[in-house]
Amino acid sequence: MKALLVAILLTVAGCVFVGPAAAEQAPGSFAAAVAELKDAGYSRKAELIRGLAEQRRPGTKELLAALLEGNVYSRASDGKVFIVAPVASGYALTDPLTGKSAGTEPVEGFEKVGINNSLRRVLRSALAQFDLSSPDTAARLAAVKEMLRAFDEGGAPSGAAATRTLLEEQLKKERDASVKHEIETGLALAALGDSSPGQRLAAIQSLASSLNPDVYNRLVALRDPSTEPDSAVRAAAAAAVRHIDSWRKFYGVIETLFFGLSLGSVLVLAAIGLAITFGVMGVINMAHGELMMIGAYTAYVMQLLLPNAIGASIILAVPAAFLVAGLVGVLIERFIVRFLYGRPLETLLATFGLSLILQQVVRDIFTANNRPVESPSWMAGSLQVNDALSITYNRLVIVLFALAVFGVLQLVLKRTRLGLEVRAVAQNRAMARAMGVRTDWVDALTFGLGSGIAGVAGVALSQLTNVGPNLGQSYIVDSFMVVVFGGVGNLWGTLIGGMSLGVVNKILEPYAGAVLGKILVLVCLILFIQRRPRGLFPQKGRAAEA
Repeated sequence: MKALLVAILLTVAGCVFVGPAAAEQAPGSFAAAVAELKDAGYSRKAELIRGLAEQRRPGTKELLAALLEGNVYSRASDGKVFIVAPVASGYALTDPLTGKSAGTEPVEGFEKVGINNSLRRVLRSALAQFDLSSPDTAARLAAVKEMLRAFDEGGAPSGAAATRTLLEEQLKKERDASVKHEIETGLALAALGDSSPGQRLAAIQSLASSLNPDVYNRLVALRDPSTEPDSAVRAAAAAAVRHIDSWRKFYGVIETLFFGLSLGSVLVLAAIGLAITFGVMGVINMAHGELMMIGAYTAYVMQLLLPNAIGASIILAVPAAFLVAGLVGVLIERFIVRFLYGRPLETLLATFGLSLILQQVVRDIFTANNRPVESPSWMAGSLQVNDALSITYNRLVIVLFALAVFGVLQLVLKRTRLGLEVRAVAQNRAMARAMGVRTDWVDALTFGLGSGIAGVAGVALSQLTNVGPNLGQSYIVDSFMVVVFGGVGNLWGTLIGGMSLGVVNKILEPYAGAVLGKILVLVCLILFIQRRPRGLFPQKGRAAEA
């Protein structure tokens, strides 16, 4: 009896102490798969990675992520595989089997577990499987999109089949509509590789309205007889590609129009201050571009003062640029322009000379090198409307900013005493002076207001281009074109004229190029002015009479 009891105890002890170790050495175990990674070929590594992902053992995700990042090494002395992190004294080691630290060792004696681009795709797909159960909808959506790459041409059939099974299981329990749509797209993509022509035809019909680039590439490939033997499937794929191409062209037109509006918004910001000074005072200010340059450099200086708060520095740069450029404008009016009223040619020459002086002053202070102004995080990236249309946030902000500046300026001119006096002087200077309006100060404040808006335009331009001494010269001619086209002194004309010229420029660029497109716009504008010398919306009052 005692002998039997001893035998039972020995058997149990063997299961407890020997069993796990034996399990770890079993061919299909996690430990054996990890150990085999160091010497396996790339195709075998792909099989091992998929097998590890299917086990869902704790620590698998960390191991696969480290392998993708190139941080998995084997030790030459015993062949053991570790996750490494470079430190000053060598490598900090982590045992992938236990997830515990294995100390620090010198770099010598370790060999990297190599991967190639094909394995990187397999790893990304395997890692995405772990996010399918994430409570975050965005994480699940990104995981599904990554897993769809398993259905690309050249993917391993076993990997695609495993991915298809996972997506089918997820579809049954998924509640979010966008994730479900993405999964259904993926399953239809998988069906394109089905052996039955009927299944492939059904998949093509379900994908005919998809704008997904992977879907488009697969359908294009199916038009080739060497890829698809069935003529009906090839014809259906060709029809689907034509349908998708028509929608892609449509969204391409929408994107071009948006780029045109963003360019038009820049032109409006650049021209709106010029429209005020030109319309009220009849002054051709050739230094207007340099006032924009001053505003852009103000944004640059604000970032130097607030290097750790880029978003706040851009917001604060708007009123700062308005004040700095506005003050410079008042000084220009008080010390130069006021002595040249009624002499437009001399005013033009004087302000042109002033523009050269301002450029040289900036070169002396900031040097002639361009200065980058960093964009805040909330202006980075793009709004993805669908797979064929995306809108960059910086251009969207510029459009909204231009409309906001236009709205505020309209309120100032329509609802304030300064606006009332500006409109009075613009319509009849002599009568306004007879009614007690100090026209000389209205001129100074009007010039300062237009200059301040030019400074604000410079802040906006700093988010689209480098800041340099010649920044304003790129927009001064376009600004005059917008003012003349819209109607001298008319703000609504400036808005519509700027947006129109921006859209026309962007439409012509793909066909005529940027330079020839501008020439065509200028020729058309000259012909238009021949028919309507006062522009789209002619101004009434003194400016019109002149």
